Amino acid sequence: MMSLLDTLAAAIGAGHVLTEAADLAPYLAEERGLFHGAALAVARPGSTGEVAAVVAACARAGIAMVPQGGNTGLCGGGVPSERGDSVVISTERLTRIRKLDAVDFTMTAEAGCVLATLQAAAAEAGCLFPLSLGAEGSCRIGGNISTNAGGTNVLRYGTTRDLVLGLEVVLPDGQVWNGLKSLRKDNTGYALHHLFIGAEGTLGIVTAAVLKLFPAIAERQTAMVGLGDLDAALVLLARARRASGDAVTACELIPRLGLDLCLRHIPGSRDPFARSYPWYLLLELSSSRPGGLREALEAMLAEALDEGLALDAVLAESLEQRHALWRIRESIPEAQKKEGGSIKHDVAVATSRVPEMIRRCTKAVETALPGVRVVAFGHLGDGNTHFNLTQPVGADKPGFLAQWSRMNRIVHDIVVEMEGSISAEHGIGRLKTDELAHYKPALDLELMRRVKTALDPRGLMNPGKVVSAP
Repeated sequence: MMSLLDTLAAAIGAGHVLTEAADLAPYLAEERGLFHGAALAVARPGSTGEVAAVVAACARAGIAMVPQGGNTGLCGGGVPSERGDSVVISTERLTRIRKLDAVDFTMTAEAGCVLATLQAAAAEAGCLFPLSLGAEGSCRIGGNISTNAGGTNVLRYGTTRDLVLGLEVVLPDGQVWNGLKSLRKDNTGYALHHLFIGAEGTLGIVTAAVLKLFPAIAERQTAMVGLGDLDAALVLLARARRASGDAVTACELIPRLGLDLCLRHIPGSRDPFARSYPWYLLLELSSSRPGGLREALEAMLAEALDEGLALDAVLAESLEQRHALWRIRESIPEAQKKEGGSIKHDVAVATSRVPEMIRRCTKAVETALPGVRVVAFGHLGDGNTHFNLTQPVGADKPGFLAQWSRMNRIVHDIVVEMEGSISAEHGIGRLKTDELAHYKPALDLELMRRVKTALDPRGLMNPGKVVSAP
């Protein structure tokens, strides 16, 4: 085994091959503490060539590899198994923005670039890179690509898959596939780069990507609306899209319990309203052309208030007020954590069926586990709901979390019956492999295994995640 470590040290420098327990620790634990792994070493290559050298050395030795970006994933996709027989390959040193073209509206960036850094670089060039999520200050674009990250702007710009034009990937045998094209149209056969987007590092290691940019935002309007029921949220979303010329960038659903948890646990949080409402909708409109959005939003909301469709509304008058409204939405997961045990579901159905899904799932889990508190929030505009369950008041946290699989089955059964997805944006990783095997059609799984076997016949690339080679 020392020969492998010596080979890695020669390829990338001994200082970038970590073997001490204290050095390994940050790379071996999942964000929520659900998984704790072990590894022979963590390799930190600094270039695509060094990644290829590390992968080739591991492949020759028959050693499994676990690609890892910012390690902010919520399904354990970047965490090695407890066996300790793999090498974690971190992309954190691949941080170059190789090219930014404001005419082409593209940016070529390495996999280890932090998402917020790419957003800032695009803004400096008068452009927008629209991928935005809670972990953007620490997650890395390679991980975003490998999990097909969603976030708050999917309604307008799509998921990460829709923002990638080309990729550079180190394959499981150490070969480098260069698909770094900035073409918007290329019908020369299979779109190979799409194989690696959402594959969670099971088919290869993304080392760089060509990303789509957009014109910078010149006007942004944000409002929070108090609602009496879920169905009103769908009507408001449709009206906002029509009234603004489809300029709705984000549409986030927030339950009263979610707001209450923020007020209780997040310092500085304030209720935007004098009264309490069962549901809230956070709407954001944006355009690269200034003028017109404020008037459109005000007119739409005035009509909704007159009709009783909306019960109250607050429009942000400053950047500070906008941040305060968004802070409520973005702080719900942290507030849930401070409230006690939380069982998570990252599910999606057609947008028009979100209210039905929330009502059905809420009734089912409350019947199965009296006292459970449902915190259903998230991206109404694209049909993705974080259907999270907070432990009953006074309940034993370990005992509540022991219900995780049971609650999963109840919620996922309903979602799949409604032709939805059991993982809308967080991926499969280690957490949902059994669920995937249970719900995915047999032919779908077989086709996925064929792809895995074709690219990684020895099953060395991120084994135990998503789907395994036969």
